[in-house]
Amino acid sequence: MFVFKLESYIPLFMVHFNNVTFAIYIVTKANFSKGGFICRANNPTEEPTEKKSRRDSLFIDKKGKLTHFNHKKVSRKKGGSLRGQGWKYGSGFVDGIFPVLSPIGQQMLNFLKRERNVDRIWGALDTLPPTNATWDEIISVAVQLRMSKKWDSIILMCEWILYKSSFQPDIICYNLLIDAYGQKSQYKKAESIYLGLLEARCIPTEDTYALLIRAYCTSGLQDRAEAVCIEMRKNGLPPSTIVYNAYINGLIRGRNTSKAVEIFQRMKTEQCQPSTDTYTMLINMYGKANKSYMSLKVFHEMKSQKCTPDICTYTALVNAFARDGLCEKAEEIFEQLQEAGYEPDVYAYNALMEAYSRAGYPYGAAEVFSLMQHMGCEPDRASYNIMMDAYGRAGLHEDAKSVFEEMKRLGMTPTMKSHMLLLSAYSKVGNVPKCEELVNQMHKSGVEPDTFVLNSMLNLYGRVGQFKKMEEVLSAMENGPYLTDISTYNILINIYGRAGFFEKMEETFHSLPAKNLKPDVKTWTSRLGAYSRKKQYMKCVEIFEEMITEGCYPDGGTAKVLLSACSSEEQIAQVTAIIRTMHKDMKIASPI
Repeated sequence: MFVFKLESYIPLFMVHFNNVTFAIYIVTKANFSKGGFICRANNPTEEPTEKKSRRDSLFIDKKGKLTHFNHKKVSRKKGGSLRGQGWKYGSGFVDGIFPVLSPIGQQMLNFLKRERNVDRIWGALDTLPPTNATWDEIISVAVQLRMSKKWDSIILMCEWILYKSSFQPDIICYNLLIDAYGQKSQYKKAESIYLGLLEARCIPTEDTYALLIRAYCTSGLQDRAEAVCIEMRKNGLPPSTIVYNAYINGLIRGRNTSKAVEIFQRMKTEQCQPSTDTYTMLINMYGKANKSYMSLKVFHEMKSQKCTPDICTYTALVNAFARDGLCEKAEEIFEQLQEAGYEPDVYAYNALMEAYSRAGYPYGAAEVFSLMQHMGCEPDRASYNIMMDAYGRAGLHEDAKSVFEEMKRLGMTPTMKSHMLLLSAYSKVGNVPKCEELVNQMHKSGVEPDTFVLNSMLNLYGRVGQFKKMEEVLSAMENGPYLTDISTYNILINIYGRAGFFEKMEETFHSLPAKNLKPDVKTWTSRLGAYSRKKQYMKCVEIFEEMITEGCYPDGGTAKVLLSACSSEEQIAQVTAIIRTMHKDMKIASPI
């Protein structure tokens, strides 16, 4: 069923998976440990030391020949210097070369990662000599911090350059600051840095505009993003693929997916060629919206435009089918990934495992997990979480517990999500004592339960009829440090409705505005379900009309509940007509 392609030639052993046999091979590598440079030490009494850079400079070229390149020449080719240049948008490094830090640079990086005090950081930076070499080292550290998403550390370092150091800030410094502020949704500060850049007579690059647009979109300020595009055109710099990608990315992160689709269409109308990243973002966006069919449509369009998918594109498509539980389609794309010459990484394997998990085949996920290890790809924490979820969904709580313990044995610290998945496994089978024990363990291990965990306990107590405990948890949430959200009250409305406590259900529903919460489609559907089970058709229609008036559109679950309230063919015909009309309106209102 799977075709795993390896660039190796010596068979080691055979693996059987889904009635197909795979030959696992040893990857043969040449030993270059004795071919490095010898550097003479300044002290004649010291032994020569072996320089390892040559070993890292060997690679196989397109013709299959062993080739050597000089790191220094590559990193300092024309336009490739860190000094005075921006980095390639979205990559985190310059010209495809990751910055190699000196021992001092590494110490600086470690210090900035752990230190939070501004005075101590700026005091340490003040001790550095104001040389070109120091400048390159500082920027290399900043790029490393960006790759680790240490936005606060980047801000502290770049602000020191701007306001305290003797260095003259260049475009990469300004871009790093705009990016960091944008990532933290601090658009006003990002905007201030942009204005400071102009005042310093520093010429903005397309990366500058891209980062500013993304900062605005992430903060929900699409009008300002449009203003940046207009300014670019006035300056004779129409938005490029890089800028459009940032625009779409920002809109998706700001949850404005319909506008992201609109900008994607505009991009094509303006003859700006979408890149692999553009299509991958759209595939991801539709996948997260559980519209895998649209993800596949975008994928086909991408191939028709001669745009080559990369491993991220294939993984995004596997993930899209995984979210819909379409394991056969996910498997098909996984095979295409390999046929395209890519070796599956941990993200690709995890996506395929997720597909089997969502489809309800925990042992299929377990086979992929085992095969991943046989292929030399080490599972990460997400892999173990997916396995716990797969077993939990199937009600195999003991297997989920075994995975949890194995993860701890391997030295992987369970996250809140890990605990949550195990809690869900016990909750699914109604094992209250085990759930309570796990929550107590979380307290002891320093993992403080969040709203999601307490909502799960709320739901569990309600399902097993322990209403007193359920209300005790609710009271602790409303009066304690834990936030309640719309999901909290959706659980209560659903539980009260199923138990026939209509007064409590309505009281909870009508209390939402005072809590600054707006009913969502699940809230309305749960309320409808209570009356539907009693066949109170007119009351259901009344609530449905109220739902539409409030601007909440029904989903498939709402339609199902409304139909179940019908007692005659005439009522079924009326509901069907309403649902069809609503479905047409929804398609017009939202392209995604």
